[in-house]
Amino acid sequence: MKPARLLPAFAALAALAATMPSSAAEAGAARRPTVNIVIAHKAAASTDLVLPAGLQAFQEALIYARTTGYLSKWLVDIGDEVKAGQVLAVIDSPEVDQQLLVAQAALLQAQANATLARATATRWEALGAQNAVSHQETDEKNAAAAASEANVQAATAEVARLTQLKGFETVTAPFAGVIAARGADIGTLITTDTNRPLLFRLTQQSVLRVYAGIPQAYMRAVSPGLAVDVLASEFPDRAFKGRIARVAGALDAASRTLQVEVQIPNENGELLPGMFVQLRFKLVSPQPPLLVPSNATIIRPDGNYVAVVDAQDKVRLQKVAFGRDYGTQIEITGGLAENAQVVANPSDALVDGQAVEPLRPDTKK
Repeated sequence: MKPARLLPAFAALAALAATMPSSAAEAGAARRPTVNIVIAHKAAASTDLVLPAGLQAFQEALIYARTTGYLSKWLVDIGDEVKAGQVLAVIDSPEVDQQLLVAQAALLQAQANATLARATATRWEALGAQNAVSHQETDEKNAAAAASEANVQAATAEVARLTQLKGFETVTAPFAGVIAARGADIGTLITTDTNRPLLFRLTQQSVLRVYAGIPQAYMRAVSPGLAVDVLASEFPDRAFKGRIARVAGALDAASRTLQVEVQIPNENGELLPGMFVQLRFKLVSPQPPLLVPSNATIIRPDGNYVAVVDAQDKVRLQKVAFGRDYGTQIEITGGLAENAQVVANPSDALVDGQAVEPLRPDTKK
């Protein structure tokens, strides 16, 4: 073959060599997979936690009768505001009235017997001092006087019991509030057994209370006195103000939540017990957790991981602890440093120590 004919072949080989990597390092770089990088950052220190809840009256009393009879009249009805000690209803109890009269007569009889027994015992004491009667007879008279005194005490207690029962004929309000229910009409037989009818349900609504379960992740951010917004759909443009009054000292083992009691002033009566509301807590976390995209997590049988790119552009599988899942983002509560370079949507082919070509946020176009 003539040299002139070899020149085009050598030129083609030279062009191919020019397109190949110039060194082994460049060849290795060409084999590195490209990964998208996200920076692990702290969540906002202040966050809103919205929980559903139901309003309750600050105080609520189911009022039943303590005596037997017939309801003769009721003086209040549903929706009426009452004061503490106000008469709500009157019960007619003729049997209790008769029993009281009998007990009062028995008391008088016992007192008379006791007076006679004391006088007799005094005389026998004087006769005994003169040896006119035996000591046995004197002791018997003294014992009879003591028994008569005991009978007086028993009769007195019975009169007091029946007097108290007669006092229960007048049903009064234990505290100021609103009548929320009435369960008996005039003429209803009132009993004190387990089947007794409900007379009234009294609620105190000037202050309402509501209970909520705070998730364990936020338990350090709640304390008594924390302001809470109470949102009701009936008042779309208004947030009622409340405060945490009490915080439970332990978490509920079943739900892992911390119960808190929120009290809401309700002097105008705009809110009613039983309403469904939402509680908005403005929580400030002393140590905000880190946030990474949910698609950056790797879940394996031995734990949860994220792929971190180090300063040498090598992948390190870092075991982490998850916090709250927000859907597109997830909290990392342990195992990851702030500003770590985390691989977004890592491939299953990535292995620990593998060199990669990171595509960082500042280099993306």
